[in-house]
Amino acid sequence: MSATRTAARPANPVRRADALNVFVWQGTDKRGKVMKGEQQAKNANALRAELRKQGIQPKVVKPKTKSIFGAAGKPITPLEIAVFSRQIATMMKSGVPIVGAMEIIANGNKNPRMSKLVNTVRADIESGLSLYEALSRHPVQFDELYRNLVRAGEAAGVLETVLDTVATYKENIEALKGKIKKAMFYPAMVVAVALIVSSILLIFVVPQFEEVFKGFGADLPAFTKLIISASEFMVAYWWLVGAIVGGTITAFIMAKKRSVAFARFLDRMLLKIPVIGQIMHNSAIARFARTLAVTFKAGVPLVEALDTVAGATGNVVYEDAVRNIRDDVAVGYPVNMAMKQVNIFPHMVTQMTAIGEEAGALDTMLFKVAEFYEQEVNNAVDALASLLEPLIMVFLGVIVGGMVVAMYLPIFKLAAVV
Repeated sequence: MSATRTAARPANPVRRADALNVFVWQGTDKRGKVMKGEQQAKNANALRAELRKQGIQPKVVKPKTKSIFGAAGKPITPLEIAVFSRQIATMMKSGVPIVGAMEIIANGNKNPRMSKLVNTVRADIESGLSLYEALSRHPVQFDELYRNLVRAGEAAGVLETVLDTVATYKENIEALKGKIKKAMFYPAMVVAVALIVSSILLIFVVPQFEEVFKGFGADLPAFTKLIISASEFMVAYWWLVGAIVGGTITAFIMAKKRSVAFARFLDRMLLKIPVIGQIMHNSAIARFARTLAVTFKAGVPLVEALDTVAGATGNVVYEDAVRNIRDDVAVGYPVNMAMKQVNIFPHMVTQMTAIGEEAGALDTMLFKVAEFYEQEVNNAVDALASLLEPLIMVFLGVIVGGMVVAMYLPIFKLAAVV
C-alpha cells in the first residue's frame, strides 16, 4: 500500500472539522524585527499560539476584511482543477502528505473560491474521509469521471499517478473545447458587431443625412428611401427591437438548459451543419477516445468507464451511442463490435479499438485515436478561420458599405445634375 494513501475511515462518525478563516497578523520576531502576513486558522487564539511556536510575538491578529468588489473571487474553472491536480500529484510524488500539500495549495491560491474549496476538502480528509469521499461533496467542481478516477487510484495505491493523468486529461480536453468555441463563436461575434454598428448608423448617422436630403427638393433613390425607412423604424422602436433580440437570446439559452428535447434537437442539428458538423463529430470522437483511455488505464471497470464516458462526449448523439455500447459490452460483446453496431464511429476508430483489444493495449490505441482526431479538429478550425476571414470582410462590406453608399447616392445624383 502506497504511503500516500489517506488514513482509513474511523468506525464511528467523525464531526466535520471546523471551517478555517483568514487572519491578518503583525508581530515581532526574537530580534525585534517587525513581521506581518496573513494565515488561515480556526480562530485568532489558535493563530496566536501557532505564531508563538514559530518564535513570533503577535501584536495584531484580526480577520481579513473582504473587498466589496469581487470578495467571493472568480468562479472555479476546469483549468484551475487541472492545476490543482497537477500540484497535488507533484507534491505527493515528492513525499509531501496530501493534507500538507492541500494546505500549501490553499494558502498560495489567488482565487478565494478555489482556496476555500481546497481547505474544505482538506478538512474533510483530516476528519477521516478518503479523498474520493471528500471530493464527492463537490460534484460541480469534481465531476463523476474525476471522482471515479480518484477512487480507482486510491484503491490501487497509485493516487499521485492518477492525479497527474487527470491533470493532463483536463488540459487536453479544455484545449479542445477552446478550439471548438473559437470555431463557433468567432463568426457569431462578427455578426453581432456588424448588427451593433448597423444599429448605431441607423439611429444616429442616417437621421443627420435625412435632414440634409430634405433640402434637395428631388426624389431620392429607392435604396436610400429603404435605408431611411429602416432608420425611422429603429429611432421609433429601438427599444422593441432590443427587447425582441434580448428576449429571443434569453429564451434560447433557457430552453437549451431546461428542455432536454430542445438540447437534443440542437445537438443533432449541429452535427449536420457543413464544416462545423464535421468538427463536432471529430471533437466527440476525440473526447470519447481520450476519456475511455484515461479511465481504462486507471483501472476503472470497462462497463463503469463507458457509463462515465457517455456524458463526457459533449453531444447527445454520441452520448446515446456510448450508452448502447455500454449495454452491449455488459452482456459480453467486445468494445469494437459494440462500436460497429451503433454505426457512428469511423472505420479507423473501430479497427484501432479492435487491434488494442487483441493486443491487450486498448488504452494505448485509444490515446492514439484521441491524438489523431484532436489534430483533425485543430486543422479544421484553422482552415475554417482562414475561410471565414474573407467571407466576414465581404459581409461587413455589404452591410456597412451598403448603408454608406445609400447615403451618398443622392449626393452623387445631385452632382450629376449640376
